[in-house]
Amino acid sequence: MSLSPLIELNDGSKIPQLGFGTWPLNDEEVADAVVSAVEAGYRHIDTAVKYGNEAGVGEGIRRSGIDRSEIYVTTKLDGEFQGQERAVEGLEGSLERLGMDSVDLLLIHWPLPRRGEFVSTWKTFEMLQATGKARSIGVSNFKPTHLDILLSETTVVPAVNQLQINPAIPRTFERSYNARQGIQAVAYSPLGASSELLHAPVLARISEKHGKTPGQVVLRWHVQQGLVAIPKSAHPQRIRENFEVFDFELDDRDFEAIATLDAGPDAGVDSDIQGH
Repeated sequence: MSLSPLIELNDGSKIPQLGFGTWPLNDEEVADAVVSAVEAGYRHIDTAVKYGNEAGVGEGIRRSGIDRSEIYVTTKLDGEFQGQERAVEGLEGSLERLGMDSVDLLLIHWPLPRRGEFVSTWKTFEMLQATGKARSIGVSNFKPTHLDILLSETTVVPAVNQLQINPAIPRTFERSYNARQGIQAVAYSPLGASSELLHAPVLARISEKHGKTPGQVVLRWHVQQGLVAIPKSAHPQRIRENFEVFDFELDDRDFEAIATLDAGPDAGVDSDIQGH
């Protein structure tokens, strides 16, 4: 069984390029799904406090029979835990639910710029990283304007920025900014928030050409651009299919055709006004 390639982050750690997303599965559903994901080859599991399934993620990892050191675990603290004391409490709660001493990656889930707390939260994350309880730290849904503030007032550059990225929402400008800063882009909802994207005729044509599913074509689009992607599914067959994207390559014509799916700069979430 082949495993996902590893991408080196700016702090020297390495993250599996293909991860397993767990929202909106509950504890029971996610435990079974994590076992299926590990069996399929995933070694990167993504969760969050807001998902309400950290306990199930921890249970699934233990049931998988794979040593904890071989599984890369990401969790996120939402707005309830912004601020110094709340961030510390938030991570402690996550570790307790996961049944772990540390996570591999801890993210600020949303910037919530109107609250003005993400800088103080990040400074607390820096401290948590120094303790070893979070091996890497990063952000999610941060725009370049948010990162400009963060980088000017703190010392540690985020290892990753998790963003809604797929062919309809390519986030080209944001990805370019992150790359210049040495921040790895991680794609959530890489297959789209609904099945509409996967029914696009252009993907059907490319899928037939390569003998792959539309979902596999879309995930290959992420992989070939150096993105980390975290598709989610509760179905063992789909979980396996989503991992089988390392045995073919898209060509320039494929990328040109997929580019026509771009829904424009206003597509997707706007983290200046959205978040929790």
